[in-house]
Amino acid sequence: MNSHGQDGQQNGQSGQRVVWTVVRTDIGPLLLAATEDGLVNVVFHASEAVRDKAVEALAARLGTEPVEAPDSPLLAEPIRQLAAYFAGERHDFELPLDWTLVSGFNRQVLRELAAAVPYGALVGYGDLAARVGQPGAAQAVGAAMGANPLPVVVPCHRVVESDGGIGGFGGGLETKRHLLALEGVLPQPLF
Repeated sequence: MNSHGQDGQQNGQSGQRVVWTVVRTDIGPLLLAATEDGLVNVVFHASEAVRDKAVEALAARLGTEPVEAPDSPLLAEPIRQLAAYFAGERHDFELPLDWTLVSGFNRQVLRELAAAVPYGALVGYGDLAARVGQPGAAQAVGAAMGANPLPVVVPCHRVVESDGGIGGFGGGLETKRHLLALEGVLPQPLF
């Protein structure tokens, strides 16, 4: 089922639908994209230019043209759960996830992160590497976090440096700080 042709056309031929919308959040606009299998992509800072690039990339990777569909039932639950998360009412996402955009070591690490690092907790890059049986792979874990197609929902913001540094973040450090403050790990930024 998961064997894609060289150009990813297989999904398109199987009638895979990809729907997307942009939602306003405390950390700016997020693009959410979903397939029949689940949420497939979350993109930070979804200005028009970022949005167009993300939709283009999804079309290339999934072999089908994503459709803007804010009212799609495939997006209803992700929209609802993200709103509850930013309102401080939800700590865990219970969403079907489509892992198509990530494979191998990156997928293994991200699945472990999603399953085992709860709201308000932090994990070091090296610790996460050890949890998937690759204790020397802290840098590879960093790369996996940078390649996370499902940020916020798969909580790469909870991965930090073992010396107490905040570490990098695809959405920018201000966004990472905001998410950690929301979860009570860091004090709320003053400005």
